[in-house]
Amino acid sequence: MSEQTTSRLPLFSQLKYDIPAGISVFFVAIPLCLGIAHASGAPLMSGLVSGVIGGMVVGAISRSALSVTGPAAGLTAIVLSGIEQLGSFELFLCAVVVAGIIQLLLGVLKVGKVIHYIPHSVIQGMLSAIGFILISKQFPHLIGFHADGIQADRYSLTSMLNSFNSIDTGVTLIGVVSLLFMILWETKIKNRYKAIPGALPVVLLAIAINYLNAGVDFLPPIESFHYVQLPSIQSVDEFTRSTTFPDWSALTQFRFYGVAFTIAIVASLESLLSLEAMDELDPLKRTSPPDRELVAQGTGNILAGLLGGIPITAVIVRGTVNLSAGARTRLSAIFHGILLVVAVVYMARWLNLIPIAGLAAVLVYTGYKLLNPTQLWEWYQKGKVPFAVFCTTFAAIVLTDLMVGVAIGLLVHVAAEYAAKWRHR
Repeated sequence: MSEQTTSRLPLFSQLKYDIPAGISVFFVAIPLCLGIAHASGAPLMSGLVSGVIGGMVVGAISRSALSVTGPAAGLTAIVLSGIEQLGSFELFLCAVVVAGIIQLLLGVLKVGKVIHYIPHSVIQGMLSAIGFILISKQFPHLIGFHADGIQADRYSLTSMLNSFNSIDTGVTLIGVVSLLFMILWETKIKNRYKAIPGALPVVLLAIAINYLNAGVDFLPPIESFHYVQLPSIQSVDEFTRSTTFPDWSALTQFRFYGVAFTIAIVASLESLLSLEAMDELDPLKRTSPPDRELVAQGTGNILAGLLGGIPITAVIVRGTVNLSAGARTRLSAIFHGILLVVAVVYMARWLNLIPIAGLAAVLVYTGYKLLNPTQLWEWYQKGKVPFAVFCTTFAAIVLTDLMVGVAIGLLVHVAAEYAAKWRHR
């Protein structure tokens, strides 16, 4: 379907729907931008920088009415391993810039339709593995374990088990209650308050529990490193001093190009999956051009890398919040990016009241939804080959890294398809 036949609404024609939707997305974006940056082993400010770019820049270039771009939980493992491989966040930022250039070229070369050739079993295995990694990386922060090397530990299950050796009771109270409330909200309360994203009341609850605990001295006060720590940004000079910029010496490292290519492919894949999902959910049945989306995402990642942000993709979680809040055009995504700028400039002192355990609770639940343990039986019922591809992809990603795991899953799928054709000769 051409772009002219997608029944697009004029950008400023639906303000009464788009402004409230943008506010709702903003409330879910704040804790997710901070939490995903934390989970990625990156500076917290980098998550907010990327959220602003995803909203204002990608939102302006994209032609998707409902999709919202920002830091994605699905990229946390890649960012973690990329920073570890290259040796610093400054070197990693160069990979983000180059990844954006690759995405831009993919859009210009019109390869967006490649998404339709990725087997569903591989995609679901990838998402489940990302969920498992997210849970195992965030659980230690949920119970107050603090170690400098925890985010760089490839064998994340080991980190999760070791965290039981050092539990902070005050942090654990905040984390566990926040997680239980997140589950309660999503399963029992959400349908009555659809416009309110679960992350917002969870973060507010975490702040309230901490204040109550401080008032009655029921448990020992939690240390400062268990809070969000953002600098106050009120001028360009302060932004320059508080953020990180690329170290271009990375261009001389051979491994750098592998990291950049991995970011580009995975970010493009996740963005196109989100785009397709949001088009299916769109009540107006509009179709978004995938190649234009790659151009938008590429431009966004180029700017994110240049300005000290982590990689961005179109994110299904944000998109569904946008849709459920009543969004009609992409103005809601742009408006949420504007609100993030306001938050960085005027609300830093309030954001620094957020206990990291509250963010960890949101991300652990997000990881659980990605993992979705019930689908193991569903894939078993679909047959031996889909089940084997799903399990192989999951295990390979958890034990190696995302791109290696996806490649192994694709090889198993191709081998199984070839074997099936051979048997039927």
